Amino acid sequence: MSPSQPTARQRWRAVPWLVAGAPRWVRVLVGVALLGLGLFLVARPLTALGALGLYVGLSAMASGVADLLERGPGRWSWVGGVLWLVGGLLVAVWLGRDVDLLVPAVAVLLVVSGVLDLVALVRDRSADRVLGALFGLAQVAWGVMALWWPDVALVVIAILFGARTVVFAVGLLWRATVRESVRPAARSDEGGRRLPGLRWAAGVLVVLVSGGALWVSHQFRAGVPVADSFYDAPTEVPAEPGRLVRWDAYSGDLPEGLRGYRILYTTTASDGTDALASGVLAVPVADDEPAPLVAWAHGTVGVARGCAPSLRRDAISSDSIPATDALAERGWAMVATDYTGMGTQGRFPYLVGTGEGHSVLDSARAARQVPGVRLADETVVWGHSQGGHAALWAGQLASSYAPDLDVVGTAALSPAADPLALAQVVHDNPGAGTALAVSFVATAYAQTYPDIDLDEVVAPSARTIVREAATRCTSEASTLLTVLTGLAVARDQPILRSAPTTGAIGERLRENVPTGPWSAPLFVGHGTDDGVVPYRLTQEYLPALCASGADVEPHAYEGRSHLDVLGADSPLGADLVAWTSARLAREPATTNCS
Repeated sequence: MSPSQPTARQRWRAVPWLVAGAPRWVRVLVGVALLGLGLFLVARPLTALGALGLYVGLSAMASGVADLLERGPGRWSWVGGVLWLVGGLLVAVWLGRDVDLLVPAVAVLLVVSGVLDLVALVRDRSADRVLGALFGLAQVAWGVMALWWPDVALVVIAILFGARTVVFAVGLLWRATVRESVRPAARSDEGGRRLPGLRWAAGVLVVLVSGGALWVSHQFRAGVPVADSFYDAPTEVPAEPGRLVRWDAYSGDLPEGLRGYRILYTTTASDGTDALASGVLAVPVADDEPAPLVAWAHGTVGVARGCAPSLRRDAISSDSIPATDALAERGWAMVATDYTGMGTQGRFPYLVGTGEGHSVLDSARAARQVPGVRLADETVVWGHSQGGHAALWAGQLASSYAPDLDVVGTAALSPAADPLALAQVVHDNPGAGTALAVSFVATAYAQTYPDIDLDEVVAPSARTIVREAATRCTSEASTLLTVLTGLAVARDQPILRSAPTTGAIGERLRENVPTGPWSAPLFVGHGTDDGVVPYRLTQEYLPALCASGADVEPHAYEGRSHLDVLGADSPLGADLVAWTSARLAREPATTNCS
């Protein structure tokens, strides 16, 4: 084989081979152009997707040309060359323009090409083919991971292609300028001594890195909770909301002195249709007296069915719920809803007030129907973050939707009370969690409201990121991948086509700001160092609460963050217990709207 002809391992170096004999000024011009392209891909992975698709396609076509020009025996080099040539043409002309098709196309190319490299090893076990097989293994691993994590792969492909292009461009410029002054014999001797060892070291390193990445990806995918048959709808479902459909023992961990049950019950979805929801009920083991009920509304855990807290062992835990030690001590029970669409099939009402409020109120109704459980008439609603929004809506809807419930108070903790203002904050201050926050809201609202189309709201280049983020739960390790993806694109371009305060989604967010009236007193607690739901949003919302005529007891907790405010050492727990005890005792509420 002539030294000037490419080998299989040169697939990833096809462009250097093609320009090797070009004049110096051509190599300099190509180097400068590729350097700009590489920096653009690295810095703007979403904005550059159009260029990325074209670049990936042309690179694959160049690799195919290099393989077809190889004069080795057998047909496998021809098969691989044709594959890369045709696949590259498809990516450049068609698939590269559709973000949903680009990653699967590249993944299939990687897997098939890697398999062909492994098959080629059967007929030719030369050192060159063994090295090619090592890179083939790596291609298969990265192709599988791209299919598993298309959103991450989208950004990784852009950044890796960009970084690879920058490295090549710098090398091309160096060879075309500085290295031209080095004697050819010296270059040949130096390259002959170092190149084989470097190639083998690179091949082994690539396989080790790819295998490790594949193992980590598998670990991320393992252990995701799956809803069992308990959450399936029965053949006949009561039409009345708040009816207990099914219950069994809860096997998870509970605070000392409590026993638990999983419950499945009827409720009303955001669009007014009949629905099912699930949750966990914890009651004192010592049930000498009927237990007052605290209805807990959980914060953000995702929007997918498998994110239901009742699927985990810590549905009612001091890690995410304040003052849980007071439940058994004071003889209180707690019911924690999953909301509709978590655990059960249906649409999850993320920051959709009516759906959240219905799920909370109907959980309190259903809890009182569990056999052998003695609950008092009084109900107090607690909620944190998204659950703070749900709690405010439950308190607002209680008198009209569930007049049979005796709701004596509502506590909203670090509440996402104004979804419109919060969406604007996220839009104006993109960060690592932007992809999650935007994905949850956009997905839930597109599922709930017919005038919102996800593909119209989300920028085309971000659709894969949004769809994949909406399938993950904040308790899963894989959420880290979404956060890292969000961090990579945070300074690139907005995930939404326009500001969330405009258009149909802006109107729907505005509709979901709870405005009252509230027939029972309110407790509002918020940490001043909250980086998730900024404290200033609650400060701006409180005047509207006071103007509605509600009895509001606001509390600010200096130096406390979004989750730290719920900690065992936070003063919020004692304040919340004291306020709840006063409500259950029917004491007059203290209002401090100043």
